[in-house]
Amino acid sequence: MEVYKIDLTSWTASFRYPNLISGFQPTLEVPPLSTVLGLINAAAGSYQNYQTLKIGYYFEYEAKAVDLETIYQISSKDGKPTNQAKSNILNREFLFNAFLRLYLTDNIIADYFRQPYYPLLLGRMNDLATVTNIEKGELAAVVNADKVRGQIIPFAKNRLAGQIQALPKYFTNSFPRNNIGTEPYSIINFKSNALATGIQAFRDELAPNKPIDIYFHEIDFSVYA
Repeated sequence: MEVYKIDLTSWTASFRYPNLISGFQPTLEVPPLSTVLGLINAAAGSYQNYQTLKIGYYFEYEAKAVDLETIYQISSKDGKPTNQAKSNILNREFLFNAFLRLYLTDNIIADYFRQPYYPLLLGRMNDLATVTNIEKGELAAVVNADKVRGQIIPFAKNRLAGQIQALPKYFTNSFPRNNIGTEPYSIINFKSNALATGIQAFRDELAPNKPIDIYFHEIDFSVYA
């Protein structure tokens, strides 16, 4: 399959658990689809109204650590923020020296990353990312892929081992934003051992003797209309 590979790196990255608002803030070890699609929106400079989308990605990092962070909690009145805020602290996990490779089949989307309109972030506003490479290539199909790692895989049809977490595919551009297509995923860390699956994937070489089997998410947004 012909694809466009987009490589991004960042010093830090953090991907919030959807239902954790206060207290210790752990990070997911792989970004959810909604984060990746938000990244495309930032590169494009506008909210993308997809009908269908085919996309794969791989994520790895060098280390995980915890930062003590100061936050400001803004009070509200009649549903609107006020000028009053109080400070608090919390412990937040973050990932150090992150690498994300996107696999896109649409050249228009790939071109957005050549001159991104907005800053690209791998998580929060201080997790600034840089595009380090864009190239076109061919991936060979693999049946019963066994090198699936550094990705999220829909749990319902595949039932792979890994952390199971309900994650949205996308968000609306309304206020407040609403989740689109939330379902459980297996979150498979990039350090995971070879895993027998019945998945059809596509093989890439991240480096010599470092093969990876990429699962492509095929999303039909019309079912969520």
